[in-house]
Amino acid sequence: MSLESYTFGPHKISHTGVFFTTHLSFAMVNLRPVSPAQKVGGMLECYHKASSLTFTIQDGPQSGQTVPHVHIHIVPRKGGDFEKNDKIYDAINEKEQELKKNLDLDQERRDRSLEEMSQEADEYRKIL
Repeated sequence: MSLESYTFGPHKISHTGVFFTTHLSFAMVNLRPVSPAQKVGGMLECYHKASSLTFTIQDGPQSGQTVPHVHIHIVPRKGGDFEKNDKIYDAINEKEQELKKNLDLDQERRDRSLEEMSQEADEYRKIL
C-alpha cells in the first residue's frame, strides 16, 4: 500500500522519494547524501558501479543522529573515494552536523528538490 507520505522522526517524507517498502520499514533517497551515490542496498552497488558498501547505523544523539529515529546509511564505495578509508565516518559526521545546524524542524527541508529526489527514487524502483 502506497501512502501519501511517510513519517521519519518528526519529518514527513513524500511517497515519491520512497522506492521500497515492507510492513515494517521503507527505503528512501537521502536529502543530503555524503557522496553523490549514497543509496540503499547491494543491488544498487552494481547500479553505481561501486566495489564495496559502507553501512552506518545511527541510534541516539551520541551516534551523530540528527533525526530522532534509528536509521541506516548505506554508501556505495569506490577505490580512492577517500584518501584514507575511515575518513568516510568524518564525512558522515560533518554532513550530520551541517544538517543539524541548518535544519529547522518546524520548516520544510530545502536541500535537494522533491523532483530530484523523486527522479532518483524512480530509477531505483526500476531496478528493484
